[in-house]
Amino acid sequence: MSDTVNLEAVREEYEKQVFDLRQLLEVSKSLNSTLDYHILIDSILFTIMGQMKVLKAGLFARKGLDSTYFSFHRNYKGFEIDHSIDYSIAEDHPMIKLFNRQYGCYTIEDIRQRLGSLRGIEGLAALEPSLVVPLKAKGVINGILVLADRIDDAEFEIGEREYILNLASLAAIAINNAFLFEMTTTDMMTRLKMKHYFYTVLLERMESAAIGGRPLSVVMIDIDFFKKFNDTYGHTCGDAVLKQVARILQANVRGQDLAARYGGEEFCILLPEADRERGRLIAERIREGVASTPTEYEGKKLTVTISLGVAQYDPARDVSGKSLIDRADRALYRSKQTGRDRVSVAD
Repeated sequence: MSDTVNLEAVREEYEKQVFDLRQLLEVSKSLNSTLDYHILIDSILFTIMGQMKVLKAGLFARKGLDSTYFSFHRNYKGFEIDHSIDYSIAEDHPMIKLFNRQYGCYTIEDIRQRLGSLRGIEGLAALEPSLVVPLKAKGVINGILVLADRIDDAEFEIGEREYILNLASLAAIAINNAFLFEMTTTDMMTRLKMKHYFYTVLLERMESAAIGGRPLSVVMIDIDFFKKFNDTYGHTCGDAVLKQVARILQANVRGQDLAARYGGEEFCILLPEADRERGRLIAERIREGVASTPTEYEGKKLTVTISLGVAQYDPARDVSGKSLIDRADRALYRSKQTGRDRVSVAD
């Protein structure tokens, strides 16, 4: 009788392991289906919430490629945030070193006991997580997952913690891939996308616009008299001007838009769901933002202006991405010819 019971237990455990492996395979496919960082974070959190039956999930991650802090990502689920609290964690904090030495799942009390205090991670502690799970890929911590409020109020068992670590490893690999993709498609100076990536997305959006009959516009931008900044103050001043203009571009486009550095002192913006008039309004907002925001360089406040050209995608005319870009570029050239610091719209 005991042998039968033992065999049944072994069979059940084997079936559970097979089920878990299948689940992990599906999770891996899901997480690696996108390289868009924000979509990926959402996918990770929803996957963890569903798999582990928790009501709250969030992720501390780096904001940029060169960030030295882990910040609580805005895509968190279920947590209530106190905006007076600093939720960032320095990459050299003892907790990160602990995670590197002893990779595993931790409670806040586990961390307190091992470090002696929670100084420097007060924001993490304020979230009152049930479990803290580091994400580690290629020997580097690239995120910290926090979970809270299990649906059944049960403690996380040893087997569940091992399963969470497997999920965390898959999430860490996906985040690492997203960062690698970001590095190969982002201009490191301006933090805008590169020209080749812009063209790839442009062709995709043109196809969608043609099929769906939705408007799509492109804005080409050039910094007026850019050479004088380099000649007068040096190339580091020119770099400061480029960075300032890039920041203003990012601050004045919508979430679905794509801003890129086209080359040199020229930029471009892809505007889905925007006709020529909407494109003109966005371009005008950017022009005003640049003109009203001096670039500070070595104690000086330098006035910068830009010229812009807008073109709306026309399926009958724009048989290629280059055709649409060229029409926007000609509109930009007209802005240059008629006095600069203005927006022109292609016919």
